[in-house]
Amino acid sequence: MTGLFISFEGVDGVGKTTQVERLRTYLEAQGRTVVVTREPGGTALGQAIRQMLLHGVDGDSADIAPRTEALLFAADRAQHVAETIGPALERGEVVITDRYLDSSLAYQAGGRELTPQEIRNLSMWATNDLLPARTYLLDMDPALSHSRLQHEEDRMESAGDDFQSRTRQAFLDLAAAEPNRFRVIDASQSIEQVWLAIETDIAGLLQ
Repeated sequence: MTGLFISFEGVDGVGKTTQVERLRTYLEAQGRTVVVTREPGGTALGQAIRQMLLHGVDGDSADIAPRTEALLFAADRAQHVAETIGPALERGEVVITDRYLDSSLAYQAGGRELTPQEIRNLSMWATNDLLPARTYLLDMDPALSHSRLQHEEDRMESAGDDFQSRTRQAFLDLAAAEPNRFRVIDASQSIEQVWLAIETDIAGLLQ
C-alpha cells in the first residue's frame, strides 16, 4: 500500500474530531487527497453495527456481552479496511480515522477486562495486519474530557468512572509499548497547542 494511514485515539471528549479536521485541511492544502473516516461506522454496514454498539438494539439499552461487543467491533473494522481504508491507501491517498484497533484494545481489554492478546489477535486478523503509520493519542483525565461532551452519553460514554480510567491507562500502556507509532499529546492544552504538536510531527513524517 502506497498511501499514508493515520489514526486518532483517546477517551471521549478529548477533541479528536477537531484535530482530525485540522489535519485534513493541512494535508489538502499540500495537494494530498484525504479520506476521513471513523470507527465504528466507517461503512454502511458499520453504521448499523455502530447503532447497536452505542445505542443498543431497537432502542433497548440492555448490555451487550463483552465477547459479543468485541466481535461486533472487529466485524466493523474488517469491513472498514476492505471497503474504505485499503482501497484509499492503494490509490496513494491519506486515510485519517477517528479510532481504530487501539480503541478496541483500550476499551475491550482495558475497560471490559478481556485479555489484550485476545482482542489484538482478533483485530489483526480482521484487518489483515494493517496498522497506522502514526497514531495520535490525545490524552486527558476522563473526568475533564467528559465535561466537554455536548451530547447525551452513549453506552461507552456512560460506563462509569472506573471504566473510563482503566481505558485511559490502557491507551497509555499501548503507546508506551509502541513508541515508534504513537505520539501522546496532552489534550488538556488549548486547541492550538495540540494542533502545533500534531503539525510538527506530521511535517517530519511526510518528509
